[in-house]
Amino acid sequence: MLKIDVEACIGCGVCEDTCTFGAIKVEDGVAVVGETCTLCGNCVDVCEVGALSIDQVEKKAAAGLEDWSGVWIYAEFRHGRIAPVAFELLGAGRKLADQLGVMLSAVLLGSALGDSAASLIAHGADKVYQVDNPALANFTDDAYANVFEDLVREYQPEIVLAGATAIGRSFIPRLATMLGTGLTADCTDLAIRAEDGALLQTRPAFGGNIMATIECPSTRPQMATVRPLVMKPNSRDESRRGEVVDYTPDSARLQSRVKVLRSVKEESDELNITEADVLVAGGRGLESAKGFEMVRELAGLLGGATAASRAAVDSGWIPYPHQVGQTGKTVCPKIYFACGISGAVQHMVGMQSSDTIIAINRDEKAPIFEVATYGLVGDIFEILPKLIDRIRERRTGGSNRG
Repeated sequence: MLKIDVEACIGCGVCEDTCTFGAIKVEDGVAVVGETCTLCGNCVDVCEVGALSIDQVEKKAAAGLEDWSGVWIYAEFRHGRIAPVAFELLGAGRKLADQLGVMLSAVLLGSALGDSAASLIAHGADKVYQVDNPALANFTDDAYANVFEDLVREYQPEIVLAGATAIGRSFIPRLATMLGTGLTADCTDLAIRAEDGALLQTRPAFGGNIMATIECPSTRPQMATVRPLVMKPNSRDESRRGEVVDYTPDSARLQSRVKVLRSVKEESDELNITEADVLVAGGRGLESAKGFEMVRELAGLLGGATAASRAAVDSGWIPYPHQVGQTGKTVCPKIYFACGISGAVQHMVGMQSSDTIIAINRDEKAPIFEVATYGLVGDIFEILPKLIDRIRERRTGGSNRG
């Protein structure tokens, strides 16, 4: 907390002028701190008489960290099925659990769950904590967080992972706050530190210019949300066996202050870029919106979808739903064409998991070539038309022979 030594304060007002949050006011010749204080420390730095200080309350290592064991993933259930990110989390969680020598469990919340628990076990879960209740038919932050909190406090997992989806980003931070633990959002890599078993959580930072690795040494569980389409799911194995725990929460914990009137699934005429097997993406190298005509044509010939870098979207050449990258969507197609995209870290974090990456760029030193499976150095306006013509010729020739 911010402490003010009223004896030392001279009421100069420098702290009030410095505070960007309007949290400090000088009243009757003495500084007074309000509720909007964020403990940023700027006022402490400018106080020449040393009247301001922050009372640092260090977090002590939680007692009994060794009592927390197991890796949990949140198996998001929406529109009557398990979200694909849940299987990706099981793939990542399986590796972590095996390294730690602990069980991998999934938490499944919703209504009319059917045989979803069996599917989670087939994809790698050893145990599924299932809460099947009509009160959870529609997602609400408070009800879902309440039930999840009760599960965590009772069974004490050391790691909890969730997808960085709209739902995961909505209630997982609330859950971390309720549990009094840390949370790393939008992770692109997870690992276990060999010497102490700590979870190392890697995510882009400072606008994607660096990759930061974060740890949570003092509290449990260690929590992270993971970008969809970054981790590889396990293959389904029908022979796997596991335990399903039907959990019955207190009815009061299912109450929500939010009433969902209607849930509408968005319909779109265009193929969702996160679901496409082939993506043809354009960047600044296309020079204009007209350049995207070639990209769309190639995507159409290959039965794929059109994507773009942030630079192309910011230039107004293509709408935001097509954007790939840190501030756009994460994709993992079988084939990804990067046309005129230099390969900034912010873009590559959204597509580097693609099975095959084909990069076309006139700059042979462009970073995109570092992750590309195949690279073509040359003018995009010469290469793309030739590629399109060749595909058409092959298809025409094939149909004639048929």
